[in-house]
This record gives sequence, C-alpha cells and structure tokens, in this order.
Amino acid sequence: MPIGGQAVIEGVMLQDGPRVAMAVRTPDGPIAVEPLPNRFAVPRLEGIPFVRGPIKLVQMLALGWEALSRSAELAYPAEAPASRWESLLVIVLVVVILVGGFMLLPAYLTGLTGIENRILFNLVEGGIRVALFLGYLAAISFLSDIRRVFQYHGAEHKVVHSYEEGVASVPDARGRSPIHPRCGTSFLLLFVVVAILVFSLLPTSNVWIRLGGRLLLLPVVASLTYEILRFGSRHPRAWWLQPLLAPGLLLQRFTTRDPSDDQIEVAFAALRYLTDEDARSSSTTGA
Repeated sequence: MPIGGQAVIEGVMLQDGPRVAMAVRTPDGPIAVEPLPNRFAVPRLEGIPFVRGPIKLVQMLALGWEALSRSAELAYPAEAPASRWESLLVIVLVVVILVGGFMLLPAYLTGLTGIENRILFNLVEGGIRVALFLGYLAAISFLSDIRRVFQYHGAEHKVVHSYEEGVASVPDARGRSPIHPRCGTSFLLLFVVVAILVFSLLPTSNVWIRLGGRLLLLPVVASLTYEILRFGSRHPRAWWLQPLLAPGLLLQRFTTRDPSDDQIEVAFAALRYLTDEDARSSSTTGA
C-alpha cells in the first residue's frame, strides 16, 4: 500500500496502511515523533474498489483533524489546549463551511441565475465552486503560519518521492519535486470536477431536490474521485487521464513550497517511524 500523508503544524503526518505517525519540530529543537490511532480503519473494506473511496475520505478528515490538534500542542506547548467542547464547535464549523460553503452555496447561487439547461447549470455551479476554493487558498496563503505548512507539505511530497525511488535521504529528497499525484489537494480539485459530471445526472429542476441529491451523491463522487486518482498515480502517462489530473497537479504549485533541510528531516522522522521496527519500539525521539 502506498505511503501518504499531510502537512501539520510544524511537522508532517504519514500513513502506511494501518500505521500512522506524526513528526513535529518542538520549540526547543528536537523532533517529537508519535503514533496516531487510525480509529476509522476498516481493512476488509479498504481493498474493495468504489467502496474504499468514502472510507478513505473519512479517514483522511478524522486523522487530519487529530494530527492538526496534536501537532499544535507539540509546537505550541505554552498555549492552553482547547477543551472538548471547543474542539467540537470547531469541527461543526468546519463541516458547515465545507458542506454549506463549497457544496450547497454554489448550487443555490447558480439557481438564482435562472439557467434551465442542466449541463450549463452544472458547469456554472462547478465554476463558482472552483472560484470559492481558489479564493480560499489564496486568502490563507498570506498567513505566515500557513506558508510554513505549505513548506512542510512540500517536504512530505519530496520524502515520499525519495522513498518510492528507494533512496530515502535528505540530499536526494532535496532535489525531488514537491508535487505528487496522490496529494489531497489534487483529490479536492478532482472531486469538484467529478461532482460536476455526477450532479449533471440529476434530472430535476427543483433547487431543494438538487441540494438534497448532491448530499446523497457525495459518497459516489468520493468513490469515483479516489479510484481515478489511484489509477492515475499508477499510470501517470495515461493520456486520457491528463485533463482530469493536470488541474490538481497545477494547484499543488500553490499549496506547496520548497522546504528547508530541517523540514525535510522532520518528514523523514515520521517515515522512519513507519518503516523501522526499532523506531516504533522506542518512545518520542530527538533529532
């Protein structure tokens, strides 16, 4: 199973099947490496095509949130951790923004245009959704903390590239591309494209039925998106997939930055924990 992951606050989270590890650079310099529980792992279903997509999406969101929360505690230990109710409130707000802002709002706004043609309606709706997504990324990219997260994002990709080539060293990773075809950023943009195609199958012109139908079809969109992205990572030269994969790869140029060697070392610390039995048997380490 290929290794994947994401950038977190001052670090990287990597996953290799059921094993998940997070490495974070602490304020005094050492790298803290910890395992993360994969509470949504369903090994019997994760190998079934078109079933594993929604499962992987739930895992990605759950692990991502837990990794971000824990990395904040390690990177900024002086700050008081959020209470359970505060964390729950943030999760609810994130879900509202994702579902309402990126899924329902574009459909509602497009409905106000009075467009009757179903294909044209979905193209306009998809365009609004892409514009909102790009605007969101552009807005957060001005934050210094987000720019550092983008650097760790690049470190994650460089280290995974190096590992997949069987080298796995800082000098080798330094020269690797910060862009990777299995990136979650590519998943999000491809998700929007696939949603345009799938949602165009809804025959009704009633705006409320359209909104409800979109919510019900989200698992279908997630399944198709995951399978296309997985196939594309195994067959990167398939010409007929390039129109679908190219926008996501291009978008990564905005969500990744060239990392420093110190940041690459953090990503390698997480990788060593996943691939080295001795590292897993030890506790939090310094580097």
